[in-house]
Amino acid sequence: MAEIIRLKAPGGAEQLELAQAELPPPAADEIRLRQTAIGVNFIDIYQRMGLYALPDAKIPGVEAVGIISAVGADVQGFKVGDRIAYAGAPVGAYASERNLPAWRAIKLPDTLSDEVVASSFVKAITAHMLLNRTYPVARGTVLLVHSAAGGLGQLLTRRASHLGATVIGAVGSEAKADIARQAGARHVIVGRDADFARIVGELTEKRGVDVAYDGVGGTTLLKTLACVRPFGVVASIGQAAGPIPPVDVGDLGPRRSLSLARPSVMAYLNETEAYHLAAKAVLAGIENGVLTVAGQSYPLSEAARAHADLEAGVTSGALYLKP
Repeated sequence: MAEIIRLKAPGGAEQLELAQAELPPPAADEIRLRQTAIGVNFIDIYQRMGLYALPDAKIPGVEAVGIISAVGADVQGFKVGDRIAYAGAPVGAYASERNLPAWRAIKLPDTLSDEVVASSFVKAITAHMLLNRTYPVARGTVLLVHSAAGGLGQLLTRRASHLGATVIGAVGSEAKADIARQAGARHVIVGRDADFARIVGELTEKRGVDVAYDGVGGTTLLKTLACVRPFGVVASIGQAAGPIPPVDVGDLGPRRSLSLARPSVMAYLNETEAYHLAAKAVLAGIENGVLTVAGQSYPLSEAARAHADLEAGVTSGALYLKP
């Protein structure tokens, strides 16, 4: 029997419960995975709240690391004992064991620990998508990263700085400001109620940033629009502080001439070629230390506590569950 975390009903963290489930044999194109570390992401919270529908099993989670314990009849290139990571659908990572389409599996080098990969994999692939497809960041690019001390925020900051870009990070406290600076932020704005537009204007000689990444949501997105130069890009990537108010097309242009992106990492992960290319690049970045972020461990049975801590903003870096 596999231990699972199941959602009783959409709502708060208290709706997550520990249960057991019997796994069928893997299908012909599947592997069975004994999971060793499971990443926790804001998308899991959105699944729990009902913003994104869960499959019938009601198990959240989109990434994990583990060891293959069985392979389907048609699976090639993998064997029992291989250590792999995966990200994306089918949702259901909050489990001690699960079956998974073999094409999702990414073999891991011995040099990377389960915990490091589980802390970074989906977040680093998200950063890859944002820095390459959403807006091609390069030397000289100036960008604004909200929640720069969080798991994704740190990875965006580290990778963009490594590329030669200038990062302006926004954080909620002085303690988190130090984390953002350590990740490579050139400038840090402290406080959710800060006058982002004024400060960014001062830092960029009134030009504005080329691209801004907002995972805060609430009223922050509308404030962020005023931080971006004409013909720049605003990427709305989450709503940790609450639903995003409707955006009037007039807020984007023609005076501002902005592009508003709402990119989905799940859609990115569903593109087979993009997924495998991004996974390869991300693992290389984790190995060389660019795409790593400190991880905080919780037992699988305490997934609800991990969710509550992440929502409360009392953590920095990345969270993962240990079955």
